[in-house]
Amino acid sequence: MDTQGGPTGLRERALGPDLARGFMLLFIALANSHYFVAGTAYFGGFPTGGSPLDRIVGTLIATFVDGRAFPMFGVLFGYGVARIVHRQREIGNDERRIRRLLRRRSLVLVVLGFAHAMLLYIGDILAAYGVLLFLGVVVLQWKDRWLFVVAAFVLILTALPSSQSLADGPDPSMLPASFLDQFSERITVQPMVAGLGWIGFVTPFLIGVWAGRRRILERPAEHVPLLRGTAVLGISIAVVGALPLSLVVGGVLARPGDHALTILGPLHDATGVFGGFGYAALLVLVAHRVGERPVTRAIAAVGQRSLTCYLSQSVVWAVVFTPYLLDLSNTLTTTTTAILAVATWLGTVLLADRMRRASYRGPFEVLIRRITYGRPAKLTSA
Repeated sequence: MDTQGGPTGLRERALGPDLARGFMLLFIALANSHYFVAGTAYFGGFPTGGSPLDRIVGTLIATFVDGRAFPMFGVLFGYGVARIVHRQREIGNDERRIRRLLRRRSLVLVVLGFAHAMLLYIGDILAAYGVLLFLGVVVLQWKDRWLFVVAAFVLILTALPSSQSLADGPDPSMLPASFLDQFSERITVQPMVAGLGWIGFVTPFLIGVWAGRRRILERPAEHVPLLRGTAVLGISIAVVGALPLSLVVGGVLARPGDHALTILGPLHDATGVFGGFGYAALLVLVAHRVGERPVTRAIAAVGQRSLTCYLSQSVVWAVVFTPYLLDLSNTLTTTTTAILAVATWLGTVLLADRMRRASYRGPFEVLIRRITYGRPAKLTSA
């Protein structure tokens, strides 16, 4: 018996979850890149006073992407953790061994996330997910009802009125003047991002664990009504909840007062969690309907190599926006930065598909699995 219990083989993987991860990285590229655009005033991470096209693009991103991409990441992360646990139990590993394996994985994410934030992008989420996984190991033995109770409780807490900074532009930790400043600025910011950022991902993570126990995303034919309902309701809630702020980004509505923002900001984020559920369900349904085709295989290849592709995006942001490199923050607009984000994602699709054709997993996927499972992973594993 293989007590190491390596990861699922590439040929055994379902299309739906990988397609969702692949598309998720497009949303993450759009969500991350606009924060680098320079301006004289800002709202919601966008410079105000741009061209009409900039305002339209900003409205679309604020409505459909911002605060909606990362919850989908959380759902898929929790789903993947649940599937790892299921596989380990199937091969006979006890709970102590499983917890040790997952905590090794969490440590890799924390260390890799720290390096990512210091060298490339301070908005790293890997370390936060590492912390979440380290703490979240305890929930893997919870009954389903406790997953839902805690998920709902945390969602309610995050939806409560709170002050948020919606008028800030790029700070020195994002756009450091020199390589030395980059470290001095980020060394104090990154621990806060990692230490507190995981809280906002608890709800989608717990729902992802529940879905992973039932293999809902891998067996969509058995759950079509649930997936359809989740897609329609989740995306609808996310869009409606985003409009009060996204219409301000677009210049349609005037900027609300500070008291109103303490309500609308958390509302935007909380409804985005439902959008994460909805997008994951929608993309799994698309995979079920379309099936294996060259385009879906290529995008799914991104999902299978999501860590490498995510870090590749950050290389582009660092080179393009860092002041001591190309320094294009004052040159690119909301629109041209969105075009850059889409082009970057398409580049990772081509790269991942080449890796798929060459039966190459991806360098960071190899690294994390080698450390997690304590031995080199075979080419047939994902």
